[in-house]
Amino acid sequence: MRILVLGAGVVGTTSAWYLARAGHQVTVVDRQLVAGNETSFANGGQISVSHAEPWANPHALSHLLKWMGREDAPLLWRWRSDPDQLAWGLRFLGECLPGRTRRNIAAIVAMALYSRGRLQALRAELALQYDQLERGILHIYTDHKEYALATDAAGLMRQFGLDRVTVDAENCLKIEPSLADARALLVGGDYTPSDESGDAHKFTVELAARAQTTGVDFRFGTTIDRILAADGKITGVVMQAEGQTEVLSADAYVVALGSYSPLLLKPVGIRLPVYPAKGYSATLTLAEGSVAPTVSITDDECKLVFSRLGNRLRIAGTAEFNGYNLDLNPIRCQALISRARQLFPGLKATGEPEFWCGLRPTTPSNVPLIGQTRYENLWLNTGHGTLGWTMACGSAASLADMMSGVSPAPDFPFQQC
Repeated sequence: MRILVLGAGVVGTTSAWYLARAGHQVTVVDRQLVAGNETSFANGGQISVSHAEPWANPHALSHLLKWMGREDAPLLWRWRSDPDQLAWGLRFLGECLPGRTRRNIAAIVAMALYSRGRLQALRAELALQYDQLERGILHIYTDHKEYALATDAAGLMRQFGLDRVTVDAENCLKIEPSLADARALLVGGDYTPSDESGDAHKFTVELAARAQTTGVDFRFGTTIDRILAADGKITGVVMQAEGQTEVLSADAYVVALGSYSPLLLKPVGIRLPVYPAKGYSATLTLAEGSVAPTVSITDDECKLVFSRLGNRLRIAGTAEFNGYNLDLNPIRCQALISRARQLFPGLKATGEPEFWCGLRPTTPSNVPLIGQTRYENLWLNTGHGTLGWTMACGSAASLADMMSGVSPAPDFPFQQC
């Protein structure tokens, strides 16, 4: 088939790769000038199956109440006169029930485990280099109650096949010695040795270049205007590039536009439960002698991650629900640096931090939308939230299987919208 993929982030680019490998003729369209230049650009860098517990869980409401009114809160909800935000919030509350949380964890773990395996196979096949480290992910806790709750979550994930092991504070220091100066804060942790870290932007750019050598056509600098539909099928996509309008047509279409997917699909009658959650990051270039982690770390209290990317340290996380706003909030930026200094007082950087924010495409359940729509030739690969980098290869491989008439491998609730 001739397939048009809309979006060249990590999800769209991996989709193009696996579709081309399945024998399809693939064109990718993106408004940026290079691949992976929006939400994939400076994310937390974790391949984190261990981060499978969704935001919507039985403890979410107590956390939201605790954080209310704090400009630097890990999760900041800004009320807007936006019916989509309200509808998303109500569905989020419904997903906080224990049974739904368990179901969602099972789905996320299944896809994330599959995806991590596909990434490892792809990396070995193509000799990809993207500042990857295979040293696991250590979740640290500074609150006894949260540590106890996490022990339960870790046990559930182990039931679904994840090697997430609960460890005490002393073992946290053995796993990552750079935490020694923060020993007084730690009450314990969870360690997943099979998890990884790496630069999603570098990976996406390199994979796009490899895909181009196999015949995938990337149309960068091209804005997607609207989708055309007739008689139960998509008939084309209206594009704008260099002041010219063009209609591209294909046998099938894949929407991998992250948070912007609902805006494109609403005019053709498809309403996706995807809302943007603005995440922040700071990237520090490390000076010689700097005491910084090499094991990727998730800080439960502040909902931050720390990933070593070569001679850089990426600090990322938090969620701000404020529509499609991409303004950098200086208070939230400074919170990243303050926490890094608290956990790693021996940290030394050259130059100023590089601050960034991006819009994660979040569903109320944190389970992404992958599969066919009511239009027989329109497919989705979106809604991955904080786990787009983690799930990218598995989501793309599954999509390519389905579009080629093959049953996908993961035990996952593939969508039909």
